[in-house]
Amino acid sequence: MPRRAFADLLALPRPALGTWSQIRSEEVIDMLGAAGLDFSIVDCEHGAFGIETAEKLFRACDANGIVPLVRAPVADPVFVGQALDAGAAAIVIPGVASAQQARTMVAATRYAPEGTRGACPCVRAGEHFIRDWRSYSSRQRETVGVIALVETKAGLEAIEEICAVEGLLALLIGPFDLAVSLGLAGDYLHPEVQAAIERMLAAAKAHHLPVIAPVFNPDPVEARRQRDDWQRRGAAMFVVGTDKIIVSDALKTYSDALS
Repeated sequence: MPRRAFADLLALPRPALGTWSQIRSEEVIDMLGAAGLDFSIVDCEHGAFGIETAEKLFRACDANGIVPLVRAPVADPVFVGQALDAGAAAIVIPGVASAQQARTMVAATRYAPEGTRGACPCVRAGEHFIRDWRSYSSRQRETVGVIALVETKAGLEAIEEICAVEGLLALLIGPFDLAVSLGLAGDYLHPEVQAAIERMLAAAKAHHLPVIAPVFNPDPVEARRQRDDWQRRGAAMFVVGTDKIIVSDALKTYSDALS
């Protein structure tokens, strides 16, 4: 199946829908595909696995026509290169706190002379030296990149400069971590957090940067309400819960109903 790129998500006639993959299971990716999700963010920050497992989940995404994104464990140029070589379509960088940090991460997705990514034709993304290097490297330049996850007070204070960084694919807003960073104990509905989100949305809009928004609640009614609210505020894509949240909620629903 031809691999899909991040741009394919933005080209859909509706907002793209995905989740976080924190369970190290290709079968769960199969389920996401069967359910009609468009992308998954393989979570190497909070998932208990590394690049070896992530590559297997990228393969499962490709097999199901899902765009494979990945959250790096930290803002590490080495991981960025490894993940792109393994087939990730884009890299979510957690805790982006400055424009310089964002520029460094964008450079890590680019080959010289534009960037710092190590060049090797014998990688999965390049079909292990089967694909012509020039066409492969050109496609990488045109399609892969960085999604800035802004989720701290420092990132909020620098949001206008971060959104202005050339080469970013999107802004991912992290309300829960932001609420923790602001000393609000994770209360992402707090008025201070909501005001911060409005500032982030305005900065992204000013620089024509697509916004990916989280929908936390697994309840269908509340999830739709959150999705509609984010869409009204300008979000272009939605990441719903995590695979763990979705599975755990379903199990609890059955347990409560049958107890």
